[in-house]
Amino acid sequence: MQVRGAKMRVEERMTESEAAALDKVPLRVTNPQRIPSKRYYDAAFFELERERFWPHVWQMACRLEEIPEIGDYAEYKILDKSVIIVRTKSGVKAFSNACRHRGVQLVMERGNCKNSGFICPFHGWRWNMEGQNTFIYGKRIFDEENLQAAELNLVPVRVELWGGSAFINLDDDAPPLRECLGPVAERMESRNLENLRVEGWWAFELPTNWKLAMEAFMEGYHVMRTHPQLFQKQTEDMAGYFGADVTGKVPMKEETAEEYLAKTVSLLERLHTGMAGMVLQSEIAIAERLRKEHAGGDVATVGKIFNRRVKEEIYAKGKAKGLPVPDLNAAEEKHPYYSVEYMFPHYFLLPYYSGMSSYRIRPLTPETCYFELWSLAFLPEDAERITEPTVLPIDSPEIPEIPRQDYSNLPRQQLGLHAKGFEYMRLSHQMEGMISNYQRLIDGYLAGLDHQKLGKAQNTVNQAFNGPIFDLGF
Repeated sequence: MQVRGAKMRVEERMTESEAAALDKVPLRVTNPQRIPSKRYYDAAFFELERERFWPHVWQMACRLEEIPEIGDYAEYKILDKSVIIVRTKSGVKAFSNACRHRGVQLVMERGNCKNSGFICPFHGWRWNMEGQNTFIYGKRIFDEENLQAAELNLVPVRVELWGGSAFINLDDDAPPLRECLGPVAERMESRNLENLRVEGWWAFELPTNWKLAMEAFMEGYHVMRTHPQLFQKQTEDMAGYFGADVTGKVPMKEETAEEYLAKTVSLLERLHTGMAGMVLQSEIAIAERLRKEHAGGDVATVGKIFNRRVKEEIYAKGKAKGLPVPDLNAAEEKHPYYSVEYMFPHYFLLPYYSGMSSYRIRPLTPETCYFELWSLAFLPEDAERITEPTVLPIDSPEIPEIPRQDYSNLPRQQLGLHAKGFEYMRLSHQMEGMISNYQRLIDGYLAGLDHQKLGKAQNTVNQAFNGPIFDLGF
């Protein structure tokens, strides 16, 4: 499949058997620039995702801060599946959340099982944190064939740790997490992602398909209309960052260095208040002080020096406080990053300086989803630990301004997809490629393609915010 404007990212070609399997996928994306609208509300397609997609992909299940002590556990829910993630003496483990007697879920939300273990509320069967069965009430009333140890222990689920979070996969044959993440892992690791901590956590139920919610953060083409406060205030070097127009550039009027720096600091303030930790208050204070020191001279030169100096100061002040803030200039020179980093299928990180925003989206029904937003920063060891989200309605003023503006579009878009004559979305091959790329990877899972091929394609999908349509090899 050759796409206009696409870059080749994989060498493998599609086999006849793969092509035949893909042809059987209903509502398949056959034109990479057109996404069938029914994929966002068709009940049968949603059930196919439940059956063939979600059980085979790595999913961010919980932040490790939720389970800091031995015995701490958290429940991760995805559609009709529930998984227990627990910190044991031998490390973090995961198990299917079901009693081996009659299937009752053992836990809800989070807690600690160090002393009691997991106890079924129905008949009192028990398991320790390692998943081993330790007690069966009235054991003598069961036949021996129903008491085989291997069948009584909790069913293990694959779990791997990365970036300060635990990821689970219900498929024992899927490639390792790190292989699936690809280059995005190095980009984020260079910024000490594993040491970031939660300073804010919000959750909302959105009246929209989970894919539609994700796509609101896959391109900057919407900034001009949806986020006018950013479009009006952005500086020329930030234009490509937000995708100001189809060329990624903004015509700039002649301005002095002082005007340029004032606009830059104003934008940073907007990102701080509007993006939940994407820019920290301490970083704005540094930028404001340096703005006054660099107000004279050539705009282009001042801009480069100013940005570098801000990062130097953030690094120095973090180091002085004993915080694991990375050398941002060195990290970005070695691993340039995108303003929105995507980890297929449902996890986002939005870096700027030292802090980040983070998103996770999970399906509930064909036309509803659960959206979580974290504010991440380098915090002292004695900082308050946040382990529960603040659940809000989507129009709550407590939601940061910028995602609230994004959410305002989604209910109207979900309804619009049902309109007579609207059969598919039309994508820009140049700036909305991420949408096409991940949608076509979903089709690969629905077709049951080879795990290794899907893993390599995921490396390609996990990048290119504002980027083009890529060839995935199928």
